[in-house]
Amino acid sequence: MANRSPFLEFSRKDWRQYRHDMPMPLNEADLAQLRGRNEPTSLKEVEEVYLPIARLLNRYVEATQQLYHVTNEFLGNEEPRVPYIIGVAGSVAVGKSTISRLLQTLLSRWPAHREVAIVTTDGYLYPNKILAERDLMERKGFPESYDVSRLLALLADLKAGKTNLSVPQYSHASYDILPDQYEILVSPDIVIVEGLNVLQVGAASNSDHPQVFVSDYFDFSIYVDADPDVIAKWYLDRFMSFRLQAFDNKELYMNRFTHLSDEEARKMARHYWDSINAKNLAENVAPYKNRARLILAKGEDHMVEKILLRKI
Repeated sequence: MANRSPFLEFSRKDWRQYRHDMPMPLNEADLAQLRGRNEPTSLKEVEEVYLPIARLLNRYVEATQQLYHVTNEFLGNEEPRVPYIIGVAGSVAVGKSTISRLLQTLLSRWPAHREVAIVTTDGYLYPNKILAERDLMERKGFPESYDVSRLLALLADLKAGKTNLSVPQYSHASYDILPDQYEILVSPDIVIVEGLNVLQVGAASNSDHPQVFVSDYFDFSIYVDADPDVIAKWYLDRFMSFRLQAFDNKELYMNRFTHLSDEEARKMARHYWDSINAKNLAENVAPYKNRARLILAKGEDHMVEKILLRKI
Protein backbone atom coordinates (compact mmCIF):
# COMPACT_ATOMS: atom_id res chain seq x y z
CA MET A 1 0.00 0.00 0.00
CA ALA A 2 1.28 3.44 -0.90
CA ASN A 3 2.35 5.71 1.96
CA ARG A 4 -0.41 8.32 2.29
CA SER A 5 1.24 10.28 5.07
CA PRO A 6 1.66 13.96 4.19
CA PHE A 7 5.16 13.77 5.71
CA LEU A 8 8.53 12.40 4.76
CA GLU A 9 10.03 10.74 7.85
CA PHE A 10 13.71 10.78 8.74
CA SER A 11 15.67 9.23 11.55
CA ARG A 12 18.27 11.48 13.11
CA LYS A 13 20.96 9.39 11.43
CA ASP A 14 19.38 9.94 8.02
CA TRP A 15 18.63 13.62 8.59
CA ARG A 16 22.18 14.60 9.56
CA GLN A 17 23.46 14.04 6.00
CA TYR A 18 21.54 17.13 4.86
CA ARG A 19 23.93 19.37 6.72
CA HIS A 20 26.30 18.80 3.78
CA ASP A 21 29.46 20.82 4.31
CA MET A 22 27.98 23.73 6.24
CA PRO A 23 30.43 24.81 8.97
CA MET A 24 29.43 24.83 12.63
CA PRO A 25 29.04 28.51 13.67
CA LEU A 26 28.60 27.76 17.40
CA ASN A 27 30.94 26.69 20.17
CA GLU A 28 30.17 25.31 23.62
CA ALA A 29 30.10 28.78 25.19
CA ASP A 30 27.55 29.94 22.61
CA LEU A 31 25.39 26.89 23.25
CA ALA A 32 25.46 27.42 27.01
CA GLN A 33 23.85 30.83 26.43
CA LEU A 34 21.14 29.35 24.22
CA ARG A 35 20.07 26.30 26.22
CA GLY A 36 16.92 26.41 28.30
CA ARG A 37 16.82 25.26 31.91
CA ASN A 38 17.23 21.47 32.24
CA GLU A 39 17.76 21.07 28.49
CA PRO A 40 20.95 19.16 27.56
CA THR A 41 21.19 20.26 23.90
CA SER A 42 24.65 19.31 22.63
CA LEU A 43 26.83 20.53 19.79
CA LYS A 44 26.40 17.09 18.23
CA GLU A 45 22.63 17.57 18.16
CA VAL A 46 23.08 21.01 16.64
CA GLU A 47 25.25 19.46 13.91
CA GLU A 48 22.88 16.56 13.23
CA VAL A 49 19.47 18.22 13.61
CA TYR A 50 19.53 22.00 13.61
CA LEU A 51 22.21 22.76 11.02
CA PRO A 52 20.27 20.79 8.37
CA ILE A 53 17.09 22.66 9.39
CA ALA A 54 18.89 26.00 9.12
CA ARG A 55 20.23 25.02 5.70
CA LEU A 56 16.72 24.07 4.54
CA LEU A 57 15.23 27.30 5.91
CA ASN A 58 17.93 29.37 4.23
CA ARG A 59 17.01 27.77 0.89
CA TYR A 60 13.32 28.43 1.53
CA VAL A 61 13.99 32.07 2.39
CA GLU A 62 15.95 32.53 -0.83
CA ALA A 63 13.23 30.86 -2.90
CA THR A 64 10.45 32.92 -1.28
CA GLN A 65 12.34 36.15 -1.85
CA GLN A 66 12.83 35.23 -5.49
CA LEU A 67 9.14 34.40 -5.88
CA TYR A 68 8.23 37.71 -4.26
CA HIS A 69 10.54 39.54 -6.66
CA VAL A 70 9.04 37.74 -9.69
CA THR A 71 5.49 38.58 -8.57
CA ASN A 72 6.33 42.26 -8.09
CA GLU A 73 8.09 42.37 -11.43
CA PHE A 74 5.07 40.81 -13.10
CA LEU A 75 2.70 43.34 -11.48
CA GLY A 76 5.06 46.24 -12.06
CA ASN A 77 5.12 47.02 -8.34
CA GLU A 78 7.94 48.11 -6.08
CA GLU A 79 6.65 46.84 -2.77
CA PRO A 80 8.76 47.03 0.42
CA ARG A 81 10.80 44.02 1.48
CA VAL A 82 8.86 41.79 3.88
CA PRO A 83 10.26 39.32 6.42
CA TYR A 84 10.06 35.55 6.19
CA ILE A 85 7.97 34.35 9.15
CA ILE A 86 8.57 31.03 10.90
CA GLY A 87 6.14 29.67 13.50
CA VAL A 88 7.37 27.41 16.32
CA ALA A 89 4.62 25.60 18.25
CA GLY A 90 4.40 22.97 20.97
CA SER A 91 3.63 22.34 24.61
CA VAL A 92 4.86 24.18 27.66
CA ALA A 93 8.29 22.76 28.69
CA VAL A 94 8.91 20.98 25.37
CA GLY A 95 11.83 23.21 24.37
CA LYS A 96 10.32 25.71 21.90
CA SER A 97 12.32 28.64 23.24
CA THR A 98 15.67 26.87 23.01
CA ILE A 99 14.95 25.74 19.45
CA SER A 100 13.86 29.26 18.49
CA ARG A 101 17.08 30.75 19.92
CA LEU A 102 19.18 28.09 18.17
CA LEU A 103 17.56 28.78 14.81
CA GLN A 104 17.83 32.52 15.34
CA THR A 105 21.58 32.23 15.96
CA LEU A 106 22.26 29.74 13.16
CA LEU A 107 20.30 31.74 10.58
CA SER A 108 21.83 35.05 11.62
CA ARG A 109 25.35 33.59 11.35
CA TRP A 110 24.71 32.09 7.92
CA PRO A 111 26.82 33.56 5.09
CA ALA A 112 23.86 35.78 4.12
CA HIS A 113 24.05 37.43 7.60
CA ARG A 114 20.32 38.00 7.89
CA GLU A 115 18.68 39.90 10.75
CA VAL A 116 16.57 37.39 12.70
CA ALA A 117 14.11 38.37 15.44
CA ILE A 118 12.06 36.27 17.87
CA VAL A 119 8.53 37.20 18.89
CA THR A 120 7.08 35.14 21.75
CA THR A 121 3.32 35.04 22.09
CA ASP A 122 3.76 35.34 25.88
CA GLY A 123 4.00 39.07 25.24
CA TYR A 124 0.45 38.97 23.90
CA LEU A 125 -1.07 37.41 27.01
CA TYR A 126 -3.44 39.74 28.78
CA PRO A 127 -1.89 41.18 31.97
CA ASN A 128 -2.61 39.18 35.13
CA LYS A 129 -4.94 41.91 36.37
CA ILE A 130 -7.19 41.49 33.34
CA LEU A 131 -6.96 37.69 33.49
CA ALA A 132 -8.02 37.81 37.15
CA GLU A 133 -10.93 40.14 36.37
CA ARG A 134 -12.10 37.71 33.69
CA ASP A 135 -11.54 34.65 35.92
CA LEU A 136 -8.92 33.35 33.47
CA MET A 137 -5.86 32.86 35.68
CA GLU A 138 -6.50 29.11 35.65
CA ARG A 139 -6.78 29.35 31.85
CA LYS A 140 -3.50 31.15 31.26
CA GLY A 141 -2.04 29.89 28.01
CA PHE A 142 -5.44 28.91 26.60
CA PRO A 143 -6.49 30.80 23.44
CA GLU A 144 -8.85 33.15 25.30
CA SER A 145 -5.99 34.42 27.52
CA TYR A 146 -4.25 36.11 24.56
CA ASP A 147 -4.88 39.42 22.86
CA VAL A 148 -4.93 37.69 19.49
CA SER A 149 -6.13 40.74 17.57
CA ARG A 150 -3.01 42.61 18.70
CA LEU A 151 -0.74 39.76 17.57
CA LEU A 152 -2.53 39.56 14.22
CA ALA A 153 -2.04 43.31 13.78
CA LEU A 154 1.73 42.89 14.30
CA LEU A 155 1.92 40.07 11.75
CA ALA A 156 -0.14 42.05 9.23
CA ASP A 157 2.18 45.02 9.68
CA LEU A 158 5.24 42.81 9.19
CA LYS A 159 3.84 41.40 5.96
CA ALA A 160 2.98 44.93 4.83
CA GLY A 161 6.66 45.80 5.08
CA LYS A 162 6.27 48.18 8.02
CA THR A 163 9.32 48.85 10.17
CA ASN A 164 10.09 49.87 13.77
CA LEU A 165 7.23 47.82 15.20
CA SER A 166 6.76 47.50 18.99
CA VAL A 167 6.46 44.05 20.59
CA PRO A 168 5.24 43.83 24.21
CA GLN A 169 7.44 41.96 26.67
CA TYR A 170 6.61 39.25 29.21
CA SER A 171 8.59 38.39 32.34
CA HIS A 172 8.85 34.78 33.49
CA ALA A 173 10.33 36.12 36.71
CA SER A 174 7.18 38.05 37.62
CA TYR A 175 4.87 35.82 35.53
CA ASP A 176 3.27 38.90 34.01
CA ILE A 177 3.42 41.43 31.19
CA LEU A 178 6.04 44.14 31.69
CA PRO A 179 4.13 47.44 31.47
CA ASP A 180 5.47 49.96 28.96
CA GLN A 181 8.38 47.70 27.95
CA TYR A 182 8.75 46.77 24.30
CA GLU A 183 11.21 45.29 21.86
CA ILE A 184 11.46 47.17 18.57
CA LEU A 185 11.53 45.19 15.34
CA VAL A 186 13.47 47.57 13.13
CA SER A 187 13.55 45.73 9.80
CA PRO A 188 14.14 42.00 10.29
CA ASP A 189 14.74 39.60 7.40
CA ILE A 190 13.32 36.65 9.36
CA VAL A 191 10.90 36.62 12.30
CA ILE A 192 10.43 33.52 14.46
CA VAL A 193 7.03 33.50 16.21
CA GLU A 194 7.15 31.10 19.17
CA GLY A 195 4.08 30.07 21.13
CA LEU A 196 1.71 27.38 22.32
CA ASN A 197 -1.27 27.86 20.06
CA VAL A 198 0.18 29.48 16.94
CA LEU A 199 -0.96 26.64 14.65
CA GLN A 200 -4.50 26.58 15.97
CA VAL A 201 -7.46 27.31 13.75
CA GLY A 202 -11.06 27.54 14.91
CA ALA A 203 -14.50 27.04 13.50
CA ALA A 204 -15.51 29.19 10.55
CA SER A 205 -16.84 32.57 11.56
CA ASN A 206 -20.45 33.52 10.86
CA SER A 207 -19.28 37.03 10.08
CA ASP A 208 -19.31 38.40 6.56
CA HIS A 209 -15.59 39.00 7.00
CA PRO A 210 -13.26 36.01 6.49
CA GLN A 211 -11.58 34.75 9.67
CA VAL A 212 -7.80 35.15 9.86
CA PHE A 213 -5.50 32.95 11.94
CA VAL A 214 -1.98 33.54 13.21
CA SER A 215 -0.63 30.71 11.06
CA ASP A 216 -1.97 32.39 7.90
CA TYR A 217 1.05 34.69 8.11
CA PHE A 218 3.63 31.89 8.41
CA ASP A 219 5.93 30.99 5.55
CA PHE A 220 7.15 27.93 7.45
CA SER A 221 6.11 26.24 10.69
CA ILE A 222 7.69 23.83 13.15
CA TYR A 223 6.01 21.71 15.80
CA VAL A 224 8.08 20.40 18.72
CA ASP A 225 6.61 17.07 19.81
CA ALA A 226 7.08 14.57 22.64
CA ASP A 227 4.97 12.09 24.58
CA PRO A 228 2.68 14.01 27.00
CA ASP A 229 3.84 11.90 29.97
CA VAL A 230 7.44 12.78 29.16
CA ILE A 231 6.60 16.49 28.84
CA ALA A 232 4.85 16.31 32.22
CA LYS A 233 8.10 15.08 33.80
CA TRP A 234 10.05 17.90 32.11
CA TYR A 235 7.50 20.42 33.38
CA LEU A 236 7.75 19.14 36.97
CA ASP A 237 11.56 19.17 36.83
CA ARG A 238 11.55 22.73 35.47
CA PHE A 239 9.06 23.88 38.11
CA MET A 240 11.26 22.52 40.88
CA SER A 241 14.37 24.07 39.33
CA PHE A 242 12.74 27.52 39.12
CA ARG A 243 11.50 27.13 42.70
CA LEU A 244 15.01 26.34 43.92
CA GLN A 245 16.30 29.46 42.19
CA ALA A 246 13.66 31.59 43.94
CA PHE A 247 14.46 30.76 47.58
CA ASP A 248 16.59 33.87 48.11
CA ASN A 249 14.66 36.25 45.86
CA LYS A 250 11.21 37.39 46.94
CA GLU A 251 10.83 39.33 43.68
CA LEU A 252 10.51 36.10 41.72
CA TYR A 253 7.03 34.69 41.16
CA MET A 254 8.21 31.19 42.13
CA ASN A 255 9.19 32.43 45.59
CA ARG A 256 5.58 31.88 46.69
CA PHE A 257 6.18 28.13 46.51
CA THR A 258 9.36 28.08 48.60
CA HIS A 259 7.49 27.63 51.90
CA LEU A 260 6.22 24.27 50.66
CA SER A 261 8.07 21.02 51.19
CA ASP A 262 9.55 19.39 48.07
CA GLU A 263 6.72 16.85 48.10
CA GLU A 264 4.07 19.57 48.43
CA ALA A 265 5.69 21.63 45.67
CA ARG A 266 5.76 18.66 43.31
CA LYS A 267 2.10 17.99 44.10
CA MET A 268 1.28 21.62 43.30
CA ALA A 269 3.23 21.44 40.03
CA ARG A 270 1.38 18.26 39.11
CA HIS A 271 -1.92 20.05 39.75
CA TYR A 272 -0.90 22.89 37.42
CA TRP A 273 0.17 20.43 34.77
CA ASP A 274 -2.99 18.29 34.94
CA SER A 275 -5.54 21.11 35.25
CA ILE A 276 -3.99 23.67 32.89
CA ASN A 277 -1.08 22.63 30.71
CA ALA A 278 -2.03 19.03 29.88
CA LYS A 279 -5.59 20.11 29.14
CA ASN A 280 -4.42 22.96 26.90
CA LEU A 281 -2.01 20.61 25.11
CA ALA A 282 -4.76 18.07 24.42
CA GLU A 283 -7.39 20.62 23.34
CA ASN A 284 -5.53 23.44 21.62
CA VAL A 285 -1.96 22.46 20.79
CA ALA A 286 -1.44 18.80 19.83
CA PRO A 287 -4.50 18.52 17.55
CA TYR A 288 -2.87 20.99 15.15
CA LYS A 289 0.64 19.54 14.97
CA ASN A 290 0.08 18.01 11.53
CA ARG A 291 -0.47 21.51 10.13
CA ALA A 292 3.24 22.17 10.64
CA ARG A 293 5.74 21.95 7.79
CA LEU A 294 8.27 20.25 10.07
CA ILE A 295 7.75 18.11 13.19
CA LEU A 296 10.61 17.45 15.61
CA ALA A 297 9.89 14.38 17.74
CA LYS A 298 11.84 14.27 20.99
CA GLY A 299 12.67 11.34 23.24
CA GLU A 300 12.85 11.15 27.04
CA ASP A 301 16.39 12.56 27.03
CA HIS A 302 15.16 15.79 25.34
CA MET A 303 17.00 14.85 22.15
CA VAL A 304 15.32 14.89 18.74
CA GLU A 305 14.91 11.32 17.55
CA LYS A 306 12.78 11.75 14.43
CA ILE A 307 12.14 14.52 11.89
CA LEU A 308 9.01 14.73 9.75
CA LEU A 309 9.02 17.10 6.78
CA ARG A 310 5.78 17.87 4.98
CA LYS A 311 5.76 16.77 1.36
CA ILE A 312 5.61 19.63 -1.15
